[in-house]
Amino acid sequence: MMSSKLTGRRLWIAALVVPPIAFMCLFLVYPILSAFAYAFYEWRGLVRGDFVWFDNFHRVLFEYPFSERTINAFKHNIFVFFALMVLQNGVGFILAYCLWRELWGARFHRIAVFLPVVLSTVIVGLLWKLFYHPLFGAVNASLRAVGLGSLAQPWLGQDSTALTAIVVANAWHMVGFPTLVFLAGMQRIPSEILDAVRMETENEWVKMSKIVWPLVAPSATVVFTLLFVGAFNWFELPFIMAGVDGNPHEATDVLGLYFYRTAFGSMSASAENFGPGSALAVLIFLFIAVVSSVITVRLRRREIQL
Repeated sequence: MMSSKLTGRRLWIAALVVPPIAFMCLFLVYPILSAFAYAFYEWRGLVRGDFVWFDNFHRVLFEYPFSERTINAFKHNIFVFFALMVLQNGVGFILAYCLWRELWGARFHRIAVFLPVVLSTVIVGLLWKLFYHPLFGAVNASLRAVGLGSLAQPWLGQDSTALTAIVVANAWHMVGFPTLVFLAGMQRIPSEILDAVRMETENEWVKMSKIVWPLVAPSATVVFTLLFVGAFNWFELPFIMAGVDGNPHEATDVLGLYFYRTAFGSMSASAENFGPGSALAVLIFLFIAVVSSVITVRLRRREIQL
């Protein structure tokens, strides 16, 4: 009797565990391993050619025009990371602090600040394309309404503002996530510490910078690591708002767009080239895996020091 119950329990556990593992292997592990294999072959369209060792990696990193576009896209990803660090995580921390202090309307704002996160990226991209429209967009209309019409411009149509405009849209879309993560960390701060701080000072800046920030270090580790991964995996929003070519003039080109364009073709590069595309995908994966691991380890050590 006991043996049959144990067998039934094992079968039930297997029925719950095996399908998701199989799903992950089929749609996650297998594509990654395939990309590693494809990167070492020459491709003629969809036909695999000779084994070429590291030639595809050399082309992506050192041969024109691949190398120039790789460096350009990589620089844009770096800009996106640091810009979102300020606009998304920085603003998220301030919003979390305001919600934690139970300022006016805190309950309503907890819902409002997270609402954009649940929206589809497609909806957000199309919505902000309308906001940035040079003729009837809400951004230029608002500037004209407050007497700043001279600042109105085609935000997505010029090299100097296109990438920043998409970063702002992304920050609006995702700022609710770091806000709630930081808020959860703040709510775990022991009340005894807060009571002791109130006896020492009433300065909000001192409380936030000297007490609250060090105590939410675990939350900071989570949001910083996820932001790094997201910034160097960035694809959906620039694809929707600027197109696969990174318009205008590759001013919004990032590694995700460049990989897609190289591997599957586009308006400017109609030929499919799986070799360099797979090599670029492998390099992106290794870079994100290594650097995010280093960031996590360093920040964990920093938590102990704090």
